[in-house]
Amino acid sequence: MRTELKPTRLDRVFSRLDREPERPTHIDVPVMTRHRVVLFASTLAFYVAIVWAVVITSWLVRLDWQIMFFRPYQQWQQIHAFLDYYVVLGQRGPTAVMVAAWLGWRSWRQHTLRPMLALGVSLLLLNITVGAAKIGMGRLGPHYATEIGSNEMWLGGDIFPSGHTANAVVTWGILAYLASTPRARRWLSALSAVISLGVGLTTVYLGTHWLSDVVLGWAAGLLIMLALPWFEPLIARAEAWLFSLRDTLRDRRTAPVAAPAPATVVGTASLRKPGEEPATVRDTGIAARAAHPPIVPLHLSPGPHPTRSERAPVTPLGSRRPPHADRVAHNATSARPLAGG
Repeated sequence: MRTELKPTRLDRVFSRLDREPERPTHIDVPVMTRHRVVLFASTLAFYVAIVWAVVITSWLVRLDWQIMFFRPYQQWQQIHAFLDYYVVLGQRGPTAVMVAAWLGWRSWRQHTLRPMLALGVSLLLLNITVGAAKIGMGRLGPHYATEIGSNEMWLGGDIFPSGHTANAVVTWGILAYLASTPRARRWLSALSAVISLGVGLTTVYLGTHWLSDVVLGWAAGLLIMLALPWFEPLIARAEAWLFSLRDTLRDRRTAPVAAPAPATVVGTASLRKPGEEPATVRDTGIAARAAHPPIVPLHLSPGPHPTRSERAPVTPLGSRRPPHADRVAHNATSARPLAGG
């Protein structure tokens, strides 16, 4: 008898994903068009130009120092408390949790894992590219500056480009990238631009970043958003592999269990070989042997079988005929005396 397994929480999640989506299944997936390639190349050139302007200590570095000496957090102290909370919109932990919650709901409702996979790919690219640039250039922040007018490069810092700014561009921009309609994409693009612009300027106001850090952070985040269509085939293959793995695990859990083979009883003594002890039960389990103990026929002597020529003749005792009361024995007539004898 087969018993049904109780579905786990993961089974219920995937069974919900198997239902029909509530939105149209046809969603435009961005592709790497010529226009996007031109934008990517232009942004990359701008990124390199900002790095070069800081390396050679150009006018951009002098502007960084002038803003630092101006100390905006002292000039407009009345907005300091608000901006302390606003800058959280650029921190990776809180923003990633909020955006992942919304995209997870999108995945649940639309029968697809693409939103969550796209978010994961974008955050991975952000950590690799921005993290490598920070460590490679090693620029110190305004609060740790050692020499007035210096670019503060290769001194063990991790401030260039701005991680808050790049993270704001990516985490809020991914909502516009995954929008279902062109109108939603336009509105979300404007919202992400406002948030990332405000986060970048807030870090300059608080004195935690140079202005050039923020500009390079905007370029770094925009490069990741423009490059995402190159990774759409990888996202599609990963989604197909995850669903196939889900189906394989589900089939393995619901496969019926084969019943054990019934015990086979062999009760003929003629199957024994010389020197073999009589065994009348042959099965595959110890429990079957205990339930069916071997039976030794009574008319056979235990031990090896003698050949027919070696067997001693056996004479039956007494007559095999059934007794009858009116029948006289055959030798009883010979013992009767003859008449006239």
